[in-house]
Amino acid sequence: MDRVKKLFQLEGKVAIVTGSSKGIGEAIAHGLAEHGAKVVISSRKQESVDEVAANFREEGLDAIGIACHVGKADQREALIKQTIEHYGGIDILVNNAAINPIFGPLEQADEAVFDKLMDTNVKAPWILSNLALPSMKERGGGSIINISSVEGMHPGFGLGLYSVSKSAILMLSKNQAKEWGKYGVRSNVICPGLIKTKLSTALWQNESLLKQLENNIPSGRIGMPDEMAGLAVLLASDAGAYMTGGVYTADGGYLIAG
Repeated sequence: MDRVKKLFQLEGKVAIVTGSSKGIGEAIAHGLAEHGAKVVISSRKQESVDEVAANFREEGLDAIGIACHVGKADQREALIKQTIEHYGGIDILVNNAAINPIFGPLEQADEAVFDKLMDTNVKAPWILSNLALPSMKERGGGSIINISSVEGMHPGFGLGLYSVSKSAILMLSKNQAKEWGKYGVRSNVICPGLIKTKLSTALWQNESLLKQLENNIPSGRIGMPDEMAGLAVLLASDAGAYMTGGVYTADGGYLIAG
């Protein structure tokens, strides 16, 4: 195998991808599995993760499904424990699961919505990373990939609290990278732009808003989930061994559109 090509291979690595029964999470999980990783498909419903894992195995990929509501402490702990019991450890953690329960001005949100959003989008990635860290240390290192958003870098779609939560992910990742580098653990952020997923339905199903966005984005279109997978493979693999604390956008040029 070519020297550089080999760097992207993930044989022997174990990856957990939260929120991976559909959308960006599923695409990233598939990309990691295609490159040889043993992948844990995780989302809230067991039947959903079982279906995705079964589809992966039909393609000759190594995957299992473990349900986890990342906002619940007992389920977070069970996800890590069951992964280690089944695969022997954890090398890659992709914190992708997120919610956006409100679309509108900041002043229209209440505290309950704020708490729910922060618990899922910020607290869960922090705690799941902490739980995975001991296994990564034992295995000589690991890669944490936190999925943020261009909304965490530049407010634009009226997603105020969501933007706040995704901005917090940037600093969480930088601190993880700074504190855990001595253990061989890297932490990086992927900031997708507008991707055609269930989470962003309110945006891309609004024809007038979608047309306005497409006219202003240099690429002239919204992105697809599969277009996030390559960057995740890079950050998870030895090809990205010197990349930590970084924030990487995949947004069709949205942030430079002005």
